[in-house]
Amino acid sequence: MVFHSEYAPVQPVELPIHEAVLGHAADYGETPALIDGTKGDTITYAQLDAFHRRIAAALTEAGVRKGDVLALHSPNTIAYPAVFYAATRAGASVTTVHPLCTAEEFAKQLHDSSARWIVTVSPLLAVARRAAELIGGVEEIFVCDSAEGHRSVLDMLGSTAPEPDITIDPAEDIAVLPYSSGTTGVPKGVMLTHRSIATNLAQLQPFIPMGPGDRILAVLPFFHIYGLTALMNAPLRNGATVVVLPRFDLDQFLAAIEKYRINGLYVAPPIVLALAKHPSVTGYDLSSLEYIVSAAAPLDAKLAQACSDRLGLPPVLQAYGMTELSPGTHVVPLDAHNPPPGAVGKLLPGTEMRILSLDGTGKELGVDEEGEIAIRGPQVMKGYLGRPDATADMIDGDGWVHTGDVGRVDADGWLFVVDRVKELIKYKGFQVAPAELEALLLTHEGIADAAVIGVYDDDGNEVPKAYVVRQPRLGFADGIPEGLGEGLTAADVIAFVAERVAPYKKVRRVEFTGGIPRAASGKILRRELRDRERA
Repeated sequence: MVFHSEYAPVQPVELPIHEAVLGHAADYGETPALIDGTKGDTITYAQLDAFHRRIAAALTEAGVRKGDVLALHSPNTIAYPAVFYAATRAGASVTTVHPLCTAEEFAKQLHDSSARWIVTVSPLLAVARRAAELIGGVEEIFVCDSAEGHRSVLDMLGSTAPEPDITIDPAEDIAVLPYSSGTTGVPKGVMLTHRSIATNLAQLQPFIPMGPGDRILAVLPFFHIYGLTALMNAPLRNGATVVVLPRFDLDQFLAAIEKYRINGLYVAPPIVLALAKHPSVTGYDLSSLEYIVSAAAPLDAKLAQACSDRLGLPPVLQAYGMTELSPGTHVVPLDAHNPPPGAVGKLLPGTEMRILSLDGTGKELGVDEEGEIAIRGPQVMKGYLGRPDATADMIDGDGWVHTGDVGRVDADGWLFVVDRVKELIKYKGFQVAPAELEALLLTHEGIADAAVIGVYDDDGNEVPKAYVVRQPRLGFADGIPEGLGEGLTAADVIAFVAERVAPYKKVRRVEFTGGIPRAASGKILRRELRDRERA
């Protein structure tokens, strides 16, 4: 059967994202739009509107044209939204980049997305420069603060160039190009149109309404689609105030809640864990909090309850989606009365869902039957950039996105995500592709074979674990020195990977094994490794 939303459908939003979010900025005028949670610097709605228009004019004068891709490589700052909306107003697509990526990882994304422009911050400038050198073709690197030899976004605010007048087709033109591994494989550019992300904001509105007077703490990264939507686009669309933190530091986070009287938190499970258990929590006044939403990774129902009980709040709300879905498909409504523990929400307006049998037949299942979640709606991505085969694997001929998650729906329409058939690892909400780590491990001369799966640590976080086959002893007659894998330790493997990837991708556990289970096709049978973990 096909499950439908109980909420009235919303009309697709046929606006560029900068207009969908800032179209009513003048109505909010001097209301604070963004506050730097570490320094207190404030940007009003009137300033944000003016700033992004001036930056758009300066980018256009610099040579940015419709169809270009601009890489935004920065931690959360109060400049981030202005640069993002400026780039889209100039006609560019924005590919958001993890600020902790290595130069090599950054270069891969620059190459794959064909990005010609970079906006970064001075502490990350060396990485951005090196990435640009590795691929060539980058026109210019701008900085949000200041750095010798690079134009600053701050200087662009004084631009006298004419504001660009770009015709954007919201249904076809790409607003943002985040990178996701989908259900498996290496990261791919997800083509999210202006319409898909703007419409998703309208779909989310009935579930967690925001407006002037609401104060949202942005600690999850803007580069991630969850942060981009829940902490930037949604609150700024509705006149709320966003207090921005560059990273998660518990005491800084708690102090910001207390100082700025934050009423809404959008977090991932590790932050829920800290709020539930860390002793520092009792040292701060968190009485302003009204609700907490957790998404990006599964949240244990008992942990959610422990957090709510400790803070004296209603149940922690959950939400569900994926980058390829702009990202939301399900949310527990703010006004829900006693939502069932563990539920990730109800279908957003205009969204359809099927639960498909795991036996490969594609049979549609019904209430309380477990199967793969498939989604269809206006928030579905346009596809993977330059990868039609991967797109076809993800979206079937009838427009259904096969999420790779296993779930069930109860009689009241609540979705429960119970497992994952996809191979992607979610470390603290960040995507880690096993195939990417496996390819890296196989470049080590002491490793003959390797497989990576997600396992859970003592805090309930999913972490990458590598199964490693050491290179066997070989004689010189083979032309290879003896014992390349002899003496290889778990610490050696962990260090090898850590030197070559962003911190969130690090292998955190290693087990040596005599062989990696594979199908006749050569595909790694990760399910067998997961079964081994459960045994």
